[in-house]
Amino acid sequence: MTRGTKEPSKRVKTAKGRTASQVRWLERQLNDPYVKQAKADGYRSRAAYKLIELDERFGLLKGAVRVVDLGIAPGGWAQVVRAKSPKAEVVGIDLLEVEPLEGVTIFQMDFMADEAPARLAEALGGKPDLILSDMAANTVGHKQTDHLRTMGLVEAAAWFAAENLAPGGAFVAKVLAGGTDSDLLALLKKHFTAVKHAKPPASRKGSSEWYVIAQGFKG
Repeated sequence: MTRGTKEPSKRVKTAKGRTASQVRWLERQLNDPYVKQAKADGYRSRAAYKLIELDERFGLLKGAVRVVDLGIAPGGWAQVVRAKSPKAEVVGIDLLEVEPLEGVTIFQMDFMADEAPARLAEALGGKPDLILSDMAANTVGHKQTDHLRTMGLVEAAAWFAAENLAPGGAFVAKVLAGGTDSDLLALLKKHFTAVKHAKPPASRKGSSEWYVIAQGFKG
């Protein structure tokens, strides 16, 4: 992403009816270069650049043929996959309704539902060779609870990958500060030849998010 001359910070013109945290969030959005770039590039979210940066480092999308995007909403990661691997079959799944994306099959359902793996594989025409997850649980404001809820989602996504990936495939998921816990790390190391952690530049400095990248699925 290109960075030009630094512009003066913008402030929310009116805070009426908003909490202090909402005002801070709005000001952060107004002054975030990735938010501005996403609008300019037509991506649905700034998160698109996290995948772009991870792909530049780990070569995730090179040769990808079948891709599953767990928790696809709002669709920024799937847009990157389509741009970088236009011939790949891409399927997204989310509990939320997601606006259609050209070239992407979207299911509004729980990826942990019994019927989900078969429906995704059918739409892809085979087992995925890349499973992406930028999911995070809805926060309740209690740090330990929020951490446990999100890591529970990551673990479920990792098991989904272990049970559904094609041999040689890769799995990428958002984790929180501290990375993966010991049980999850053991699971990934058992099923993949390489497991690494990374924090792409597009992740906000104050954010606790990291990403785990597992490559070389053993089958």
